[in-house]
Amino acid sequence: MPGTVEPGRVPHDSYDGVVYDLDGTLVRLRVDWAAVAGEVEEVWESAGHDPAGRSLWDLVTEAEDPELAAEVEETVAAMEREGAERAEFLPTANELMYLDRPAGVCSLNCESACRIALDRHGLSDSVSTVVGRDTVSPPKPDPKPLRETIRRMGLDRDSVVFVGDSMRDKECARRAGVDFEFVDGRPDRP
Repeated sequence: MPGTVEPGRVPHDSYDGVVYDLDGTLVRLRVDWAAVAGEVEEVWESAGHDPAGRSLWDLVTEAEDPELAAEVEETVAAMEREGAERAEFLPTANELMYLDRPAGVCSLNCESACRIALDRHGLSDSVSTVVGRDTVSPPKPDPKPLRETIRRMGLDRDSVVFVGDSMRDKECARRAGVDFEFVDGRPDRP
């Protein structure tokens, strides 16, 4: 069973590596998510499907027709990439820059948007691995993306902490059997 995360231990000196969520943790992407949802609903409707009653992430993950799924993914990814070009640097990114152990990013955003945001703020050299929504399916909170990030880092899940800003991140860590810490330093465990 993974151990608890002690608050105030920055930069996570009791772990061999750290995996960060991207948006809301290291940077804030400038994405109008309501506009993204509207665009995706239009894609569904133009393909003859009814998007009613579905959240944006349901529309992304429930597009069973391969052509619809590809168009939905590209619509969301294009808006994320645009938002990544204007991403705001968040304080946790300072921690990443001075971390003396391997770091990775596991995000619900597409991988290319993650890389754009990391490049924009000079963080790319501080990250060995980036796994986005389109890198490994299904997306968070499924544990596969986090497990794949850790695998690519060459570490074991019991030697890593996942730092994120959402309940989705916390649930992903719990399901992957990985320690979790909220970006504001509140400790938690899976």
